[in-house]
Amino acid sequence: MSGDGTPTSVDSEPCADVAFGPDGLVPAVVQDAADGAVLMLGYMDSEALRRTLSSGRSWFWSRSRNEYWCKGETSGNRQFVREVRYDCDGDALLLVVDQEGAGACHTGERSCFFRSLPSTRLDSGR
Repeated sequence: MSGDGTPTSVDSEPCADVAFGPDGLVPAVVQDAADGAVLMLGYMDSEALRRTLSSGRSWFWSRSRNEYWCKGETSGNRQFVREVRYDCDGDALLLVVDQEGAGACHTGERSCFFRSLPSTRLDSGR
């Protein structure tokens, strides 16, 4: 993936390093390239990853609708992928994106992680 979210050629070799779960999916955390904020969590199968790498846009598999979706196609809040990383075990992805529009959450919030559980600000003992 190039730095401006433009499509690149898809090499099947990098996809071989991703450990998809028994359901064929891998969690994909989406992070804002501008400030490092976590924007959302989606799920990808190999086809969604291929579409992401070839288009420069973030594609996911909807577990509730059983269909592919490109982030922002209906809302206009599009994501342009700068980089795709995978963790040490290969069982999670990180998409670093340029977020366009109001934000990533379908509620209108910038991030899907705008809520906190009560009493979760724990003293670390330091």
